[in-house]
Amino acid sequence: MPESAYRSHLMDDPYLLPFAEIVQRRAETALARATELARGPGSLSQFACAHEYYGLHLADGEWVFREWAPHATAIWLVGDFTEWKLDEAFRLRRLEGRDVWEARLPARAIRHGQYYRLEMQWEGGRGERIPAYARRVVQDGRTLVFAAQVWQPEEPYRWRIPEFRVRPEVPLIYEAHVGMAQEKEGVGTYAEFRDRTLPRIVRAGYNTIQLMAVMEHPYYGSFGYHVSSFFACSSRFGTPEELKSLVDVAHEAGIQVIIDLVHSHAVKNEREGLSLFDGTPYQYFHDGLRGWHSAWDSRCFDYGKTDVLHFLLSNCRYWLDEFHVDGFRFDGVTSMLYLHHGLGIDFTNYSQYFDHTVDEDAWVYLNLANRVIHELRPDAITIAEDVSGMPGVAAPVTDGGIGFDYRMAMGVPECWFKLVRDVRDENWSIGYLWHELTNRRADERTVNYVESHDQALVGGKTLLFQLVDSAVYNAMRRDQNSLLAERGVSIHKLARLATLGTAGQAYLNFMGNEFGHPEWIDFPREGNGFSYQYARRQWSLRDNQELLFWCLGEFDEAMIHLFRKTGALEGTRPRRYYSSDDSKILVFERGDLLFLFNFHREQSVSDYPVLVPPASRGYRLVLSTDDARFGGHDRIEPGQTFALARQMRENELCWIIRVYLPCRTAMVLERIEDAE
Repeated sequence: MPESAYRSHLMDDPYLLPFAEIVQRRAETALARATELARGPGSLSQFACAHEYYGLHLADGEWVFREWAPHATAIWLVGDFTEWKLDEAFRLRRLEGRDVWEARLPARAIRHGQYYRLEMQWEGGRGERIPAYARRVVQDGRTLVFAAQVWQPEEPYRWRIPEFRVRPEVPLIYEAHVGMAQEKEGVGTYAEFRDRTLPRIVRAGYNTIQLMAVMEHPYYGSFGYHVSSFFACSSRFGTPEELKSLVDVAHEAGIQVIIDLVHSHAVKNEREGLSLFDGTPYQYFHDGLRGWHSAWDSRCFDYGKTDVLHFLLSNCRYWLDEFHVDGFRFDGVTSMLYLHHGLGIDFTNYSQYFDHTVDEDAWVYLNLANRVIHELRPDAITIAEDVSGMPGVAAPVTDGGIGFDYRMAMGVPECWFKLVRDVRDENWSIGYLWHELTNRRADERTVNYVESHDQALVGGKTLLFQLVDSAVYNAMRRDQNSLLAERGVSIHKLARLATLGTAGQAYLNFMGNEFGHPEWIDFPREGNGFSYQYARRQWSLRDNQELLFWCLGEFDEAMIHLFRKTGALEGTRPRRYYSSDDSKILVFERGDLLFLFNFHREQSVSDYPVLVPPASRGYRLVLSTDDARFGGHDRIEPGQTFALARQMRENELCWIIRVYLPCRTAMVLERIEDAE
């Protein structure tokens, strides 16, 4: 890759110039690794096909099972077909000169639906194991023991939309968890999500669904982030065909589906996970302390090993090929990139991105993963969850970057929660708010959001819960006129509108937060009596027109549809026209939309002059947070237009409009291009 490609990128950020050699070396290392891995199969995407070789497959009238286990001394397939006993006919043979074990069995020996596992021996020990490439893993409801399940239906799933290649210019992402997506106190299913929750998302106007907890995980309360079987969709939600149907129906509605990809760590479980898989701690993971994530109590992959790259890169391809997902949100990228995992670190100096604490093997892996994904599906999107702000995470690989399409703007929710939790309303700094909403690298696209699932976990509070506290239980009727609820609902709408209006080409909402879902998320555990009360979504609150939850849901729907209709975020950047810490007024433009916010707790403005671009002929009101159906007071006349007037300011002729803007209210105006 020519040096000039990196130079063009570096010149955009002079603070990177001292580290130009490191940036170039990392990119060249990744390119060399990609070339090396592609040499045999012919391409990097062909290298990422381990799942087609390993695991259990029916081909040419026989079953073939293979497993990578370098330190094993003997392996048996054990299951229903052997009455759970060791059977020499089901013993694997080590392929000559390799670390691969194989068994070949007649087609009649194993049937669809049967359960199985591995019995593995190594020097000095033995243990039960779930195959690393198992495509279906099921937990027994009585014993809670996991077993792999043979999954070979007579009729494979028939895709109604075999190729979905609709990539929205601006992803409007609805983050969702299938298990807690229903109102019942229990675990929701893929089918229930498809039939009940998906229509809500379609109606709300979101164009992308981000599904959490899809990969199999032993502990439900881990939110899916302690993965055990990377090639199996979680069976607690249903069958692979039901997940495929969910994706298919979403595609029929024009919605892309991405999933959380957890390659930052793995569950420490030995029997159903990869830890000590062949009796050694260092098969998939680093040996010693580097192989353990102390804060997450999990195992850390060794991204420098070719066989580990084979496993992880193939996992990226598997979900694209098998389930037709449209991309990934990579979890824990900060933890991957740094040997200290970002724990207790404030990233305040560029040198921290280029010193000895960076795991360059992980940097290379993420670069390779993006190459594979985009080689297979140029339309797929990848999102990095990175709090460190490392330059180049969301820059193209051709420009010396890792190659993600987007990174999460993790400072935005931190800003909102700091303001509502720690700062009195009258002391809010509008300049600080604007900086945090728009603070991103010019060469990277970001996903803005007020709150994700992280802010709603037990021990924390959703934004509305933080704003109204106990009033969320007893003061949310529209006819109660609670000042506390009114304040919370008003700020909730302002926060979401400002965050979407300033988004760096993508926006995210977590399931239920759009209508201010009360309470935190707490999965069933011993400490709460194994209750599902807080591991569900109370859609009845959203559907009850007598409640302010309904108003918030209606506002979010109107807001999302407005941005979809106008395309205001497509290829544009927010332009601030005015902000004041004294008056708490913020005015900015995005595309053909003009946003006016009054964050003041009590001071409304009347006949307020707003500077606007001279090219426009006037503006029309298209959205007001003060509409009664949004929980407001109907103080602003709907559909009104605003004519331009001339005004001299410091010897310069300017164009202004005059507006009435009540306190804690926002308006969105659309430019009128042609005179009426």
